Amino acid sequence: MELVIITGMSGAGKSQAVDALEDIGYYCVDNVPPSLLYKFVELPAQSGGKISQIALVVDVRSKDMFADYFICLEGLKTAGYRFQILFLDCSDEVLTRRFKETRRRHPLLNDDNAQVGNAIREERGLLQRTRDSADMIIDTSLLSAGQLKSRVQDLFATGVAGQPHMTVNCMSFGFKYGLPADSDLVFDVRCLPNPFYVEELRPQTGLQEAVREYVLSFPQAQGLVPHLLGFIDYLIPLYIQEGKSQLVVSVGCTGGRHRSVVFCQLLADHLAGKGFRVSTNHRDIGRGG
Repeated sequence: MELVIITGMSGAGKSQAVDALEDIGYYCVDNVPPSLLYKFVELPAQSGGKISQIALVVDVRSKDMFADYFICLEGLKTAGYRFQILFLDCSDEVLTRRFKETRRRHPLLNDDNAQVGNAIREERGLLQRTRDSADMIIDTSLLSAGQLKSRVQDLFATGVAGQPHMTVNCMSFGFKYGLPADSDLVFDVRCLPNPFYVEELRPQTGLQEAVREYVLSFPQAQGLVPHLLGFIDYLIPLYIQEGKSQLVVSVGCTGGRHRSVVFCQLLADHLAGKGFRVSTNHRDIGRGG
């Protein structure tokens, strides 16, 4: 049985994560009280093998029952069940905007806590330990619904037999739009010559051969490539040894369209060639540089 527990901030995209997992064959149940986790992990045996992948959403909507979250997780571990925890996070500013746009009620709103901002801060405090204990964290502040779906499916789609148990998400971004909050490693390639200042290359992106050739033609880039790949090759086995199953490697340039995209693709191709499950996400490629 493959068991995924989805939790996180209200409004951060748990419903979209469930949709993504259902599309790749998971049996999903939303808003499960922690004390009922035991019931759902028995489903594979009861289904006669028809259900082997389960995703359960557990969050603060269960009110006072959420206090049993860690007790129930320890119970599952003691009983021999293995599971992964996915935490969906998002900035307070974006969450506030989402609740205003959708006009949905935050689950912690009440007569004593009537403002969305206060409810979000209270929830963040309640979930801090939950976030700290998660196996995987996805920050959805700057992700579209489609990007979130791809991230989730890349994490949990069945991999190739014998492939190392590590999913690496290679992300390009623009520093002018902010650092990706869920990055494990961040590399800055703003030190390299910028195609933005070449008129014929400016409207193109790092996915196009002319930009790739330009970026990699300089001695600075040629010297950086072996150092960067060697550094990644050294670190990943250490992360695997520590039990980490997801690694987010972010490469940034000024606008996120040219240099960072080239090096993000370079890293992704290198890691895929070594047998790792790799996804790419060019966060700011469509913003105009």
